[in-house]
Amino acid sequence: MELPGLAFAVWMFICFYASVNNYPSGKVREACTSMIPCHGSSPQLLPEHTITVNWTEFKPGDNIEVHLSGPDFEGFFIQARDAEHLDSPAVGSFMLVDRRLSQLLTCGRTKNSAVSHTSKTKKKYIKVYWIAPGNAPKRVQFLATVVKKYKIFWVKIPGPIVSQPNVPSPTTPLHATTEAMSTSHQISYLSKPFNASGCGSMKFCIRNPSNCDPESASCFFLSFQQEKRSVFIEMSGPSEGYLAFALSHDQWMGGDDAYLCVNEDHHVYISTAYLKGRSPPVLYSENALEDVSWRLVDGVLQCSFRRSIHLPAYKGRFNLDGSYYIFLADGEASEGGLIYKHRRQPLITNRMYNVTGLPQDIGGSRSPRLIKAHGVLMFVAWITAVSIGVIVARFFKPVWSHSFLFGKEMWFQVHRILMLTTVMLTSISFVLPFIYRGGWSQQAGFHPYLGCTVMSLTIFQLLMAGFRPSRHAPRRQLFNWFHWSAGTTARILAVVTMFLGMDLPALDLPDPWDTYTMIGFVAWHVGIDVLLEIHSYCLVRKVEVIEDDRIQILQSLTSAEAEGRLFKQIVLTIYVCGNIVFLFAFLAAINQI
Repeated sequence: MELPGLAFAVWMFICFYASVNNYPSGKVREACTSMIPCHGSSPQLLPEHTITVNWTEFKPGDNIEVHLSGPDFEGFFIQARDAEHLDSPAVGSFMLVDRRLSQLLTCGRTKNSAVSHTSKTKKKYIKVYWIAPGNAPKRVQFLATVVKKYKIFWVKIPGPIVSQPNVPSPTTPLHATTEAMSTSHQISYLSKPFNASGCGSMKFCIRNPSNCDPESASCFFLSFQQEKRSVFIEMSGPSEGYLAFALSHDQWMGGDDAYLCVNEDHHVYISTAYLKGRSPPVLYSENALEDVSWRLVDGVLQCSFRRSIHLPAYKGRFNLDGSYYIFLADGEASEGGLIYKHRRQPLITNRMYNVTGLPQDIGGSRSPRLIKAHGVLMFVAWITAVSIGVIVARFFKPVWSHSFLFGKEMWFQVHRILMLTTVMLTSISFVLPFIYRGGWSQQAGFHPYLGCTVMSLTIFQLLMAGFRPSRHAPRRQLFNWFHWSAGTTARILAVVTMFLGMDLPALDLPDPWDTYTMIGFVAWHVGIDVLLEIHSYCLVRKVEVIEDDRIQILQSLTSAEAEGRLFKQIVLTIYVCGNIVFLFAFLAAINQI
């Protein structure tokens, strides 16, 4: 076989072997030159992943942080090459940060000149160090190949260009880093914190909690002040990760114009982004921001900048003289500046506002109105209506045995009215989250599953009550047992469901106040229940039991129960008042978020 044919056969064997094994161990030295995985398909054209660095200049021997981040990926391959000759061999060597996710490879004659994955484990973020060699070219560009799945991959994703001192900086590439974007304008450090002076008179302000001071460690603050053809924007909040606000045409994430202040190792980068659904923000290569300043003191992050009202040259950027819903979010960021999804619901204005219109001083809500209504109805149903209805049915039959309401015994009518109220409120509350989400929520854990179970038991109780046998029917005892079992199970699950729902992002009540208050309510209900049980037991002990005369026993028990009427009525009054106190505490907390 001739030499070219032999080389072709060897190359085919390598690609065939690679396609079978899919390089799960990351040993991809065969791709050192082309950086193309032998996966038998064409690479994707528009990268989803970005490469960033912490410095744009270097001297021989310097270490530069290199970060690869983006949606979940299985494999990667990183090199540095001469920016003027990208087909040339790899330049410099790398040092690892996490050996579980990355490994060093030798490409050509340069040891440790590339980095790849160690397994097919899903990754979102990789950090390594590049060591500049003594014979480094004037400009070096980082390149990466990323494999999302076997047949979905990108080749030679262009990263930032780093230069030796006194070398003119090249034009910022399409996939610019956060730092490159942030340093495109002069950045300064704020000497003093923001203040709320002028809110509602000279500038449009959003504050949470209402009327809070941005100098406070618990105040989220956003202001817009129009200055001729531009708007000066200030953003502040207790966060050591990131702060962000977005302008939106609706109260849902997606299709929004966003602005981010991200803390990376105590240096804040300010950039602009486009929000696409619930995916990570897509950073713009140019942010068009001026007079950028920041401050990070005692866990309070503050940044300010100026933006033109109209940006016709920037597609996707909103004009600031329109009306929008305004989002204000905070969250954590990694050491490499990668931001994570906010753990709690962003603050959202209750309606659309024009920030260049009439100055206003407003607040917002971290919980949508439908979710707030969901919480309110569930608390009214399962803290007040059910609890009082159960106590009345269990302990007040003999007390109100001769009192009637609408032709029926009073205890029964009170119990029935409260239970029907519970069914109605629970049914309305049940559909509200589905209306808000437009379907099933995948982010709410066990809460929706338990909620569906409670709803099912509630309907089952209603249907079972409709077929209740008469008092002396043979099946009455069986009905009583099922009625009690289903009702008790529903009440227990409802409390557990409310425990889980109080800390979900869409209705995040103050923690740990919400947990302690709910525990207090449970203890209050159980305590009153036990007190009435003990009281009933003490009355029974006073009865002279006649062994052979069951009718006499029944009459004696009924008489004894009636003797405690005053005590039970006092306890019921105290219990209802206590329940109302707990209910109003939860409703006030919901109103504040």
